Amino acid sequence: MLDILKTRQKRLISLIKEIDYTREEFGFLNSKERLIALIGARGVGKTTLLLQYLSQYSTDEALYIVADDIAVVNFGIIAIVEEFYALGGRIVVIDEVHMFKEWAGHIKNIYDFMPDLTIRVSGSSMLNILLQSYDLSRRMVIRELKHLNFKEYMEITNNTKLQSYHFDEILTNAADISFELTQRYPLLYKQFKDYLKIGVYPYFTESDDKLNYQSKLFNCIEKIIYEDIPSTNKIKFENLSIFKKLIYKVCESKKPYQVKIDTLAKELKISEPTLYTYLDILNKTGVFRAIYKYSSKQTKKPSKIFFANTNISYALSEDLGIATEIGTIRETYFTSCFAPKEIYYSDIGDFRVKDFIFEVGGKNKSFSQIKDIPNSYLALDIDMTSNNKKIPLWLFGFLPSYLNA
Repeated sequence: MLDILKTRQKRLISLIKEIDYTREEFGFLNSKERLIALIGARGVGKTTLLLQYLSQYSTDEALYIVADDIAVVNFGIIAIVEEFYALGGRIVVIDEVHMFKEWAGHIKNIYDFMPDLTIRVSGSSMLNILLQSYDLSRRMVIRELKHLNFKEYMEITNNTKLQSYHFDEILTNAADISFELTQRYPLLYKQFKDYLKIGVYPYFTESDDKLNYQSKLFNCIEKIIYEDIPSTNKIKFENLSIFKKLIYKVCESKKPYQVKIDTLAKELKISEPTLYTYLDILNKTGVFRAIYKYSSKQTKKPSKIFFANTNISYALSEDLGIATEIGTIRETYFTSCFAPKEIYYSDIGDFRVKDFIFEVGGKNKSFSQIKDIPNSYLALDIDMTSNNKKIPLWLFGFLPSYLNA
């Protein structure tokens, strides 16, 4: 059994040898933490990153396991790891761990009874909801791998290394930063437009054209609906079509989808609590991006729903023959640059980030809607700026993963 797994492992590692680019999370995988879970939406590059991590070791030192492999399902994770451990192996990488039934119990077992074993697993963005029953939360360190931001896309496309800019730097120095980067990379604005359509997922490097890229993206969405969601939630198969209906609803609206829970629940013939659950699932699995109104009171109801990124918006709109609204694309991109608890819908302007108000628009957008509002800015679809209050939209793609990073 181990020989078969090792042969597959060598084959997979050979396929990623030509990928020179490694993401920041690579360093985290190399930390001394015994048990790390790399979670994230389908297609963001979790498997590639794990294989890059494995490529540092021989197959006698480190073993790669795909959790839904037929052989793995038959023998079980514990049995395979025990055999590998007995032969001196001390690193185990388990990909798509949420696809293995009772995975948490198996991970707890090998963690507790093999104290010098290093474990790396990958899984759905919803992996953390399954930790409590086996008390893995105090053993496992979770890191989310997000989609490529525009900075990372630029690094890959131009074979270079770029710095991130903190939120405060962008607000105070947008003119100098945008001038410097557009002078150094004259095609930056064109590359930004390309990124909006086919640059969010790392497999853009493998796709010869837009259609191939979008085909892979559709496949990811299908797997989210029919594999990831059922594996982490007790949902009947016949109800999975509701997720597709919700996706169509958001696409059909063209503009950010304004949620009317009671009306939508009746239309879909489900209860309001079930609708909240389904929306939350699509949010956590990287299909939707729910934006809540800034308020001192917590609410379950999102003010608006966007797609998680512009690539999803473009791909679904083209497939369904629905025209995209450039205003929605711009707002979708802006929301995707921030973590969920960093950005809120605002009655004044479009969005609130920390104590700052942002209005998103094209080059002709004026301050009329936010005039006399303290700490207000325009996030504009332009290449560069001479006014620090008018920030190029693309520059927010140079933020670190989190504002407080």
